[in-house]
Amino acid sequence: MHKIPLKLPNGKMFLLSPGSHNELQAAIIKEFAPRFAGGAILVYFGDTSRKQLFLEKDLMKQLRVPITEHDKLPDLVLYLKSKNWLFLIEAVTTHGPFSPKRQKEIEQMLRNCKAERVYVTAFPDRPTFKKYAHDLAWETEAWIASDPDHMIHFNGDKFLGPHKK
Repeated sequence: MHKIPLKLPNGKMFLLSPGSHNELQAAIIKEFAPRFAGGAILVYFGDTSRKQLFLEKDLMKQLRVPITEHDKLPDLVLYLKSKNWLFLIEAVTTHGPFSPKRQKEIEQMLRNCKAERVYVTAFPDRPTFKKYAHDLAWETEAWIASDPDHMIHFNGDKFLGPHKK
């Protein structure tokens, strides 16, 4: 099987199982993070065959992100300490954008987390984005890997940041 190589900013190497979902996750780490979350720390990401491939347990505990509910975590979590922002990123190839229901579930799960949340749904390309755009929650961001320099913001008073109620 052809594995997807992924080198983290700290030099750590991973070989992800093949597939479009993991290709998108690699693009999020390589392309999205430096452009839109520069300086953010990778807190969590999973592989399609191994859900908790990378997990910074101490940081998750410090941020009060429950580890036991890993099935509810989005595909990737980044933390930007300078702004106290937690980027919650769903990699969507076949299902799972940040719908209003999904966002509400995550907010409930993170009720004790003091970091402000930034919800991002990532797509490999525009056709996939179009397929799921109607499901996206307001006050979230959408990023398309085939157009990595751009972001789509779904309403709100602020672009790329937590929504303050």
